[in-house]
Amino acid sequence: MIVGLDNGSRTVAQAEHLLHQVVEALGLSSGIVGCTHFVRTGDLPHVACSLTLAGHLERSRLPEGVSAALGDSRTGPDAEGAAVAAAEHAARTSGRVVLFPGGDDLPAALTVGELLDRTAIDRVVVLAQPEPPADGVVLVTNGHVRPVWRDGLMTLLAMPAPGPAPGPAPGARIAPAEVPDPTPCCADHVS
Repeated sequence: MIVGLDNGSRTVAQAEHLLHQVVEALGLSSGIVGCTHFVRTGDLPHVACSLTLAGHLERSRLPEGVSAALGDSRTGPDAEGAAVAAAEHAARTSGRVVLFPGGDDLPAALTVGELLDRTAIDRVVVLAQPEPPADGVVLVTNGHVRPVWRDGLMTLLAMPAPGPAPGPAPGARIAPAEVPDPTPCCADHVS
């Protein structure tokens, strides 16, 4: 079962916070999949969420101000955005995956093969490269791995990382394309 959640979050960070609040309030385990979705409902575009559930949704346990959509059932003022998020997650057509099996305890670096074996991520795609990376290529996670749904598969978008890979056989390194706390444009040259 997939539930859509929406409280009108204006940023991805706010939506991620909402996901963690809901997971805690519902007492869910680490084997869930939780996503953020850019939606355009109502007056302003914003970020809604979706979350897999093994059982039924106890709406009374949701944090105050959170709208929900589960199947045909809708509650709250932002239920339309919640429904869009749930539909996208169910179809695996879009969404940024924040919570996923195996994603909680990833080390600072591991190989692509280890990532695929340890997590629910289906594939790794290196931007501007036609072939997938070899299983032995080192992925430097920086503690921030956010795959996306692409073609029905949980896909980690990556890019080449500078420097040699650590360890006895240095080689190619990649890093997730989404970096934690990116510097906003113009932040380094504001007077």
